[in-house]
Amino acid sequence: MNPNQYITGLHHLTVSVGWAQEDIDFVTQVMGMRMIKQTVLFDGAASIYHLYYSNADAEVGSVYTTFPFKKAGVYGKKGSGQIEVSGFSVHSDSLDFWAKHLNKHGVKNTGIMERFGQKCIHFEDPSGIGIGVFGFEDDHRNAWQTDQISKDNGIRGIAGAVLSCREIEMMDIYLREVMGFTKVGQDGDYHRYHIKDGGPSRVIELHHTPDLPQGSWTFGVGLPHHIAFATGNDEESRQLKAYIEGVGYTDVTEVKDRNYFHSIYTRTPAGVLFEFATSDIGFAVDEPFDQLGHQLLLPPFFEDRRAEIVAPLEPIQVPNYLSK
Repeated sequence: MNPNQYITGLHHLTVSVGWAQEDIDFVTQVMGMRMIKQTVLFDGAASIYHLYYSNADAEVGSVYTTFPFKKAGVYGKKGSGQIEVSGFSVHSDSLDFWAKHLNKHGVKNTGIMERFGQKCIHFEDPSGIGIGVFGFEDDHRNAWQTDQISKDNGIRGIAGAVLSCREIEMMDIYLREVMGFTKVGQDGDYHRYHIKDGGPSRVIELHHTPDLPQGSWTFGVGLPHHIAFATGNDEESRQLKAYIEGVGYTDVTEVKDRNYFHSIYTRTPAGVLFEFATSDIGFAVDEPFDQLGHQLLLPPFFEDRRAEIVAPLEPIQVPNYLSK
C-alpha cells in the first residue's frame, strides 16, 4: 500500500494560542482570514474555545484552527519536534505587500527570504506561533478579502508546514517510505518533501535543528499542536491506520468524531503529531455556509452540557463582517 494514494494534501493546521480575542483580531485583521467556526475543544474536561479560520470558500486545505489557552493558564516549552512554521499560500507578486502590511501592524518578520527558489516571509503571532506566507504562481483558490487585504494579495490557503527536527534520518524515512512523500531537495538546514506532485498545500519541510531541545507535546500558550493531512473518508482512514500500525507505528488512535471531519492521530519519529482527517463532511454541516462563524456551536454530544461548557469561556467579539 502507498499512503500517498489516500493523502490528497494538507487538511488543516492547529496551534495553541493566548487570548481568544487577541487571536481572532490577529488572524482576521493581520492575516486576513475568514473566521468560519466557533466551537470548543472536544478532548479533556476544561472549557477551551476551538476557533477555525479559512479562505473565502472554507475548503479543506485552507483551514487554520486555534485553541486559546491563556485564560486556562496552560503553558509549555517550544522546541524541536513541533511545527516551526504554519505556512500559507499567497501570490508571489504579493510578498512586497505582505512585508509592508506586517510592518504596518508592528509584526516582527524576516522580510522577504528565498528558500528552494521560493520567496517567503516568516513572522509570529502575539503568542509566539511561527507563521509564514509563501509565494506561489499557480494557486487559484479564493482568498478572503478584508478592508486592508485585497483578494489578489490575500491568503489562498495552506502552503505547507516547516517541522523542527533534531535528527533527520528517521523522519526522512518516515516521510518517504511510510507516508510515500517525495524528497525534492535540500537548502542549507532545510529538507523539502512533496505530497504527490507538490504545490500549494502539498509541501513539507524539515528544518534540521540538532541543538534545539525537544519541545512540549501538550496544549499550551504559543505551542503548535498538530498538522492534519486530508483523506477521503472513514474507510481510507481505517486503511491508513492499519497500514501505519503494520509497519510498526502502533500508537495510532481510533477514529475520532470531530463533527466537521473524522480523524486518526499518530506521533512521528520527530515528535510532531500527525492527523489524518476526512474531507467528506465539511464546515456547513451545522450552520449555513454564508453564516459560518456567527455563533458558538457545540457537537450534538455536548449540547446537554451547553451552560456548563460555555460559562468559563472568555467573552469574545466576532469580526464586524460576522455581525452585519
